[in-house]
Amino acid sequence: MSELTDLSLRDLSAGIAAHRFSPVDVVEAHLSRIAALEPRLHAFVHVHAAEAKLAAEAADKAIRSGHGLGPLHGIPIALKDLVEFKGHVTTRGCAVNRDRVSTHTATLAQKLLGQGMIVLGKTHTVEFAYGAWGTNEHMGTPWNPWDMKTQRTPGGSSSGSAVAVAARMAPCAIGTDTGGSVRVPASWCGITGLKTSVGRISTYGVLPLSPTLDTPGPFARSVEDCAILLEVLEGHDPNDALTATLPPSNPMPTLKRGVKGLKLARLPDAERSEFDSEVLEAFDRSLKALEALGAEIVELPPGGRSLRESGDLVGRIISAESYPNLADLVDSDTLPLDQAVRARVRAGASISSRQYRDVLAAREIAKAEFSARIAGIDAVLTPSTMTAAIPLSSVDQTQTPAVSTRWANYLDLCGLSLPNGFTKGGLPLSLMISCRAGDEAMALRIGWALESVTDWQTKAPAL
Repeated sequence: MSELTDLSLRDLSAGIAAHRFSPVDVVEAHLSRIAALEPRLHAFVHVHAAEAKLAAEAADKAIRSGHGLGPLHGIPIALKDLVEFKGHVTTRGCAVNRDRVSTHTATLAQKLLGQGMIVLGKTHTVEFAYGAWGTNEHMGTPWNPWDMKTQRTPGGSSSGSAVAVAARMAPCAIGTDTGGSVRVPASWCGITGLKTSVGRISTYGVLPLSPTLDTPGPFARSVEDCAILLEVLEGHDPNDALTATLPPSNPMPTLKRGVKGLKLARLPDAERSEFDSEVLEAFDRSLKALEALGAEIVELPPGGRSLRESGDLVGRIISAESYPNLADLVDSDTLPLDQAVRARVRAGASISSRQYRDVLAAREIAKAEFSARIAGIDAVLTPSTMTAAIPLSSVDQTQTPAVSTRWANYLDLCGLSLPNGFTKGGLPLSLMISCRAGDEAMALRIGWALESVTDWQTKAPAL
C-alpha cells in the first residue's frame, strides 16, 4: 500500500478506474503514512481519518456500481487551514481559534467534493497566512522533510500543505498565495505549486489576508497534476465577483505542446546578486534546457522597480488590508498570537487611507508599464527562492524570503514553481515561471516541457 502514496493523480485515477486498487486502498495508504510521519512532521492541524474512510468506502461502492463522479472520485486531498469546511475546525493558524467550527464550506472545497475527492484533513499555516518562513509560534511549525536532522524552513504560509505533499502524506493539497505562500513552500519542499491569477479560483469561504492579492492554488508532485486540479477549481462563482473577470484557462489542450518558438525572459543580471550561487546554477541549467527545447531566452527589458522594491509595496498592501480585519486580535497583548505576525499586521495601523490608495494607484501604473515591457514575451523566468531552505535557528522574522515571489503579486501575474535541482547538501531548488494574469495555461505548458526532460519532480525525501 505504501507504493500508492507515490502515485500521481493521473496514475491514481487510472488505477481506480481499472480496479487495480480501490479508493479505500488509496485513503488507507495515505492515512497510514500520516499516522507514521505526522508526529514528527506536524503537517496537519486535524486529520479527518474516520470521515475519510467512510467517504472512501462510499466512493468505492459508487464507482463499482457505475455511479462514479469522474476521474478524481476517491482520490484524497488536504486543505490549508484557511479553507472553511462546514462542521470542522478552521483556525487560520491562530491558537485563539482552536475551537472555531466552520458554518459553511468554501466554494473551492465544494468543487473538490463535487468531483468525489476526499479531504484527509486541515494543514498548518503561518498565523493569518502572513509569513513566508512557514513558522508558527503557538500552533507549531511543520518540519521540512528534506532534512530530518536539522529543522529547516518549510516555507509559508502554506507550510503544512507543502510538507504533506512532499512527504507523500497526500497526493495533492490546497494552499493560498498572497505574496509567495504557494511558491515559497513549493520551492523549499521540492514539489510543484501554482499561484493562480486573482479571480481564477473563488476565494469565497477562504479566510482573507489581503483581498486585493489573495489567490488559492494547488500543490502537487507534477505539473500535469496541478493542471488537472486547476480545471476542477476554476470557474465563475456568484459569491466571488472577481471570478467573472477571467475566461476558463483550459490548460490541458496546450499542456504538452512544448516551448519551441516561445520567447522567455530571464532574471535580469542586476538582480542575480540577491540569489545564492547554487540557486543560480540550477536556474542557468533550466534556461539551457528550455533553450535546447526550442525556446528563445532573452533578458527582461529594463525598467520598473526592483524585486525588493516591489515586494515592499506588497507588504504595505497586505498590512493595510489585514489590520482592519484583525485589529481586535493583534491589538490585544493578552492573546496568544505569534509576535512576528502581530508586528506585521500592526504595521497596517500606521498606513493612512491616502497612502493605501496611492500604493494601489501606483500598482495599476506599474502593471500597465510591465505589460508594455513584456510585449511579445511569453513568460518571465526566475528562481522561486533566493536560497534553499535554511535552519529555523537562522530565521530573521523581520525579513521576508518572499523577495523573489512578491514582485509577481505586485504586478498581478500568475506563476508556477517546480523543482529544478538540489544543493550539494541535498536540499531542493526551484524555478518560477511567471505569466500574464489569466495565462496559467502558458506557465503550465512551459513547466511541463522542462519537467519532460528532467526528473527532479520524481525525487522524494528519505523518510
